[in-house]
Amino acid sequence: MKKRGDKKKMNSENDANQACPFPILQMTTILHTDFHFPGQTSAYHGKVRDMYSLADGRIIGIVSDRISAFDVVLPRGIPHKGAVLNGVANHFLDAVSDIVPTWKLGAPHSHVTIGHQCEPIRIEMVIRGHLTGHAWRMYAAGHRRLCGVEMPEGMREHDRFSTPIITPATKAQEGHDEDISREEILTQGLIDESVYSEMERITQALFQRGCEMAAEQGLILVDTKYEFGLKEGQLMLIDEIHTPDSSRYFYADGYAERQRLGQPQRQLSKEFVREWLMDHGFMGKVDQQVPEMTDDFVQLVSSRYIELYERLTGKSFNGLNPDPLADLESKVISYLNSVRSESLTT
Repeated sequence: MKKRGDKKKMNSENDANQACPFPILQMTTILHTDFHFPGQTSAYHGKVRDMYSLADGRIIGIVSDRISAFDVVLPRGIPHKGAVLNGVANHFLDAVSDIVPTWKLGAPHSHVTIGHQCEPIRIEMVIRGHLTGHAWRMYAAGHRRLCGVEMPEGMREHDRFSTPIITPATKAQEGHDEDISREEILTQGLIDESVYSEMERITQALFQRGCEMAAEQGLILVDTKYEFGLKEGQLMLIDEIHTPDSSRYFYADGYAERQRLGQPQRQLSKEFVREWLMDHGFMGKVDQQVPEMTDDFVQLVSSRYIELYERLTGKSFNGLNPDPLADLESKVISYLNSVRSESLTT
């Protein structure tokens, strides 16, 4: 276990030659954290987020610059990615708080959100407005039923469903999430029917709001996923929402014409990273080696993330920090000290 005084030097990878779409000669990417915050009881390191639980019922979420695809964390970090994800998630968490209570309490740093610690429900509520990605791959293989939901005959890739469909997945601690139907969820007793029905209702409402907000920015929200948790029996929206890691977007301009001509859609999502990996012979299988991302490709990924932030939020990206770890701990501790734990009950 590392001591508190060591954390400045052991939490990041300093890439002097890291490609970046901005005139910064040296960037620090956050690849791992190992903080010991006051009142900390445990820490969990996920694929992208590091979560620190506190004794007072709060949880600190640090969004790293790690990037994953096919459930594999890639070796190189992406400059600004964590700030982009955190910024987009906070933008939408604030925008949907009238629909459902969210876990967010505050965001004292570009890579950090602090919120309620909830008991997670191990079901991802995946909702799809278009026949794209996993749904299309299943459809192209001849399947017309996904997670218990019927998909109409005669559809083409990227066609819009008449009504968005919910295709849940079990939330795996490790490895791949797995498709599951509503009937299987209830039969296996994974969650009470009343709670699941409420999750379905909220999922539809969140997706509708996300589609409306995307349309205002000239984008189409194609599909996404939501995660929920319980705090003292109350259902809360947790984790990120409507980010490029959890969602897929098309550019609205030209969508209809491209569909008519059978052309690929212009996407603003992480899908292009998966496509790049597949073009280089990697699909996450055990015997496959992760291809090395070049500086140019890292720069492209970074710029794509920033573009999505600005397109989705309508704001300029202000997260240009050459060393995001430098003041992260001090800002978090200052926030924790300034907000009394009694605020958790408000």
